[in-house]
Amino acid sequence: MKQSLEALLLEAVATLKSQAVIGPEINPTIAIERTRDPAHGDFASNLALVLAKPAKANPRQLAQSLIAALPSHKNVLKVELAGPGFINFFINPEAQYQIVEQVHTLGRAFGLSQVGAGKKVQVEFVSANPTGPLHVGHGRGAAYGSVVADLLEAVGFNVHREYYVNDAGRQMDILATSIWLRYLETCGEIVPFPSNAYRGDYVRDIANNIHDHAGFEYRRPIELVLEDIPADEPQGGDKELHIDALIARMKTLLGSALYQDFFQIGLNTILDDIKIDLHEFGVDYQDWFSERLLMANGSVEKALASLRTAGYLYEQDGATWFASSRLGDEKDRVVVRENGQYTYFASDIAYHHHKLECGYDQIIDIWGADHHGYVPRVKAALQALGADAGKLKVLLVQFAVLYRGAERVQMSTRSGEFVTLRQLRNEVGKDAARFFYVLRKSEQHMDFDLQLATSKTNENPVYYVQYAHARVCSVLRQLDEKGWVRDVALGFDNLPQLNTEHELALLVSLARYPEVIERAALQHEPHLLIHYLRELAHEFHTYYNAHQFLVDDAGLRNARLNLVCAVKQVLANGLGLLKINTPEAM
Repeated sequence: MKQSLEALLLEAVATLKSQAVIGPEINPTIAIERTRDPAHGDFASNLALVLAKPAKANPRQLAQSLIAALPSHKNVLKVELAGPGFINFFINPEAQYQIVEQVHTLGRAFGLSQVGAGKKVQVEFVSANPTGPLHVGHGRGAAYGSVVADLLEAVGFNVHREYYVNDAGRQMDILATSIWLRYLETCGEIVPFPSNAYRGDYVRDIANNIHDHAGFEYRRPIELVLEDIPADEPQGGDKELHIDALIARMKTLLGSALYQDFFQIGLNTILDDIKIDLHEFGVDYQDWFSERLLMANGSVEKALASLRTAGYLYEQDGATWFASSRLGDEKDRVVVRENGQYTYFASDIAYHHHKLECGYDQIIDIWGADHHGYVPRVKAALQALGADAGKLKVLLVQFAVLYRGAERVQMSTRSGEFVTLRQLRNEVGKDAARFFYVLRKSEQHMDFDLQLATSKTNENPVYYVQYAHARVCSVLRQLDEKGWVRDVALGFDNLPQLNTEHELALLVSLARYPEVIERAALQHEPHLLIHYLRELAHEFHTYYNAHQFLVDDAGLRNARLNLVCAVKQVLANGLGLLKINTPEAM
């Protein structure tokens, strides 16, 4: 119905243009919202308020003109002017029954649309450094990014999902060195292990695996490893110099070829594990883009050369700086360090420039909230390169905080003290994990309640929604047990018998589903879908507890069965977008 009203208002605008009431250049975006108070009708539009300024007209008078120009529609009983210029629509109650037939006809396609008109959108999310397994902090970005991408696809966008693999730089060298030192231990060497190396059990596992397959090929005597390097780790800032010295020694002793082989084994092992983990969590990508590729194909060098030509690079203290403060950033940023190495930011400049060159209409980056200060500098770089920085939208996600009872679980990839996403999934299940992760707005703080997520009570929101779907399946099984056959056509003929408060509420909720999907997609707010599904489940459970569905009156029985089967379909559609299962029994 909402789309029909939008079409009516578009015709009214065209009529006013032909009457010179508004100028031909005015092309407003028409917004239709459901009213909160039934006394104000079923739908309302602020179109007259939006048009008043460009049309240089009084909004109430303009609203009256729009109402007068509206074509008639069989499902619109009346239209009223309200307040400063709102247009309120009152819908024929019989029109609401059409939603049941629409859901049955469209099935899985109900709620899908083409509002995106095939525009190309890239969604890049998770992109955690491949220095260890994904932990529960990464899970929220994974679930959120996955659902954002699927919602955009559901409303007609051409979506490309990408994981940016940060497989270059110092952190990866620290990982390789950490694995090598554990490997030397496996070979029998007595190794003083640095506190700022990666210390998780997964590092030992990779080292043991390398030893099993390569034997002593990468072994070097610890005396050579520590030559001129203190065995006792220094304190303070010198700890970083210490790990850097070990990295350099590993590269020297192994040589370039063996070092790269060892480096690649560590990277591939962790990256393969991440890919499996995300796939089993319901997250898949069209592309895994390597940062090292940007280095190898000269993209970073090319991007920096363009910035230099544009006058945005300068030298200071032996480093090369990007003058990002001239374009809105709080300060200038280093792109080449004193030692000649590119910074992460330099790679990010090249990466985002590459994205725009791919011809995407919009680029969406999903980052942890702790990266909020990074946004202005990336946009500044794109602007300096002459690209349309407005095409980049950065969505921030607060990391979820996991509790075991009253004790918060600490998470650090370096120390190895973290709960992996796989452990969480094994404990609470994929469905509960994904549901809880998108339960709130992405930028809101979130505490993950493990006890609630595993409970089989109505207090558990995912259980509550899935149980509504299972209950409809139970009703259909009871129908079979009675020996009755569902007559869909008879049910459609008797839909007007659905006139109780609970039934009318369900009809309105079903009609809202496409609106919720569109809004959740365009606003990048998956929690709107979660809230809708909880409300629909609540209305169904209330209806289930108040009425018998399998009554003797065949007309009423089949009308109610059509209604609850429409509820079942919409629950399945919504949960499907969330990649959450729809059990038939619980």
